[in-house]
Amino acid sequence: MDRKKRDVYWHEPSITVEDRWKSNNHKSCILWFTGLSASGKSTLANALSNQLHMMGVKSYILDGDNIRHGLNRDLGFSPKDRKENIRRIGEVAKLFVDAGLIIMTAFISPYKEDRKKVRELVEVGQFIEIFVKCPLSECERRDPKGIYKKARAGEIKAYTGISAPYEEPSDSEIVLETDRKSVKECVRIILHYLIDNGYIQSTSRLYKVPHEVT
Repeated sequence: MDRKKRDVYWHEPSITVEDRWKSNNHKSCILWFTGLSASGKSTLANALSNQLHMMGVKSYILDGDNIRHGLNRDLGFSPKDRKENIRRIGEVAKLFVDAGLIIMTAFISPYKEDRKKVRELVEVGQFIEIFVKCPLSECERRDPKGIYKKARAGEIKAYTGISAPYEEPSDSEIVLETDRKSVKECVRIILHYLIDNGYIQSTSRLYKVPHEVT
């Protein structure tokens, strides 16, 4: 065994995640938004975050582009780097769950196996996969960053949905068809899921969300 690994020990915390749930008055979990670029992952995560904040629910967003500015700035977009990108995010998300927060991750995360590995990092019920389903044609029509156009022109190599694969989930807890439903409708679906399954408590507060999914 590697000496470094042999000298690393796990320290049990004195405050448990259940203690934090009681203090926060809600449970923690990972809301894993997956889907093509421009399907609406970040928009939905931010709209949901706004509503959870209004409800007094402690939450945080890990956004794909933002994480690549810091924690994962050393990674590219090869299959190997994509896998490492998701592995790191999974470990960070696990820490947020232990801290008692609802953590939202907005990443394309194109490979089923990588998403499965993140699910296996946490307890049953603490990973909620949200498939932000949107046809490629609609994602290209939106193309807020102009990336699809560059990918079609060959300026970007190995781009998900164009020259690199996206493996659609087959058993997500929530599926949101963002070409058919508004942001507000999608947020309501997620909130109902969280309330019905005991993660958060119901609220009568109204909320505002943008009309466009980007």
